[in-house]
Amino acid sequence: MIQARKTLIRSACLITAAAASMVVLSAGSAQERDLKLAAAVGQPAPPPVLNPRHPETYVVQKGDTLWDIAAKFLRDPWNWPEIWQINPQVENPHLIYPGDVLSLAVGAGGDAHIFISQYSGARLQPRLRSDELEGPIDTMAFSAIAAFLSKPSVVTEEQVLAAPHIVAFRDGHMIGGEGHEAYVRNLNAPLDQRFSVMHVGEPIIDFESNELVGYQAAYVATAVVNRPGEITRTVLTSGAREALRGDRLMSQEGDEALAFKPHASNTNIDGQIIAIADEASQVGNYQVVVLNRGERHGLTQGVVLAVDQRGEVMHDVWGKRPFGKDALGPTVELPFERAGTLIVFKVFNRVSYALVIGARAPMQVADRVYNPN
Repeated sequence: MIQARKTLIRSACLITAAAASMVVLSAGSAQERDLKLAAAVGQPAPPPVLNPRHPETYVVQKGDTLWDIAAKFLRDPWNWPEIWQINPQVENPHLIYPGDVLSLAVGAGGDAHIFISQYSGARLQPRLRSDELEGPIDTMAFSAIAAFLSKPSVVTEEQVLAAPHIVAFRDGHMIGGEGHEAYVRNLNAPLDQRFSVMHVGEPIIDFESNELVGYQAAYVATAVVNRPGEITRTVLTSGAREALRGDRLMSQEGDEALAFKPHASNTNIDGQIIAIADEASQVGNYQVVVLNRGERHGLTQGVVLAVDQRGEVMHDVWGKRPFGKDALGPTVELPFERAGTLIVFKVFNRVSYALVIGARAPMQVADRVYNPN
């Protein structure tokens, strides 16, 4: 009897602790609540849920992305870091190459791990083959975000005003294409130095604070200095579109690696889509959006976020007249509904770029982004 009473008291204490934790954690995501609640009652965190159709082994193919592979094994691909088992004896163990064989191992307690059970020839040293070997797979489709990786796609007002700009084109051209020469003012650079020519586009406004956080900047071409001076002459190469007078020159950055892992954020993220990269009105799969969350909010490359479509605001015209319409009916906002998933791939201080990778419904500016459940 005494033992039973102790068991009941202990159970009541655990339930009370769990209830208190649920009250404190009510504003967080379901996944965060599960993790913290498990910690509060002394239980291990629930393991990631496997995809019901997961393979036991998988041979990595050319064109695969890490997101695609994670989705084969997991219901929620952003839990990949929790099941990925790396081999510390392998150089760059986080990278996965075409030809690698991935295997799934499930322990007695239900915990799952993915590991490389057979390595491809791309890892062999020294490389004696004459044909070019495949590089590691990307986290997501490179073609969808290539234009945003090595170019300063979001620029501040201070950066725009401080950047050198094109004042004219040689031979009276109104616009500049590949091979044309452009005269640039305020460019102090040596012969043959390369710069990105950027066209400054629409301002980016944070809806929460109504502040200007920057401007979208589209890559135009590469400019190579061929005569330094007070007015520098440059040659345009690698043109993506026509250059215009007033376009800005910015230092070129190196290509950024796409070897980061998709993962859930360690901080609570609750923000909005504030711009669409290609100035479309609605967003679908593999389109790039700008978020009003960045480094200062805890975002990093690879963070996966959910998107909720903003509920429509409408008049309730049926509240007072059952058989007619009341033009003065109250305004109501319909609930937010889940519209898709996106992954952050480029992070600035106050904003970031993300790629939509799972669209259930069209998304648009002002839609909510947050930690997925």
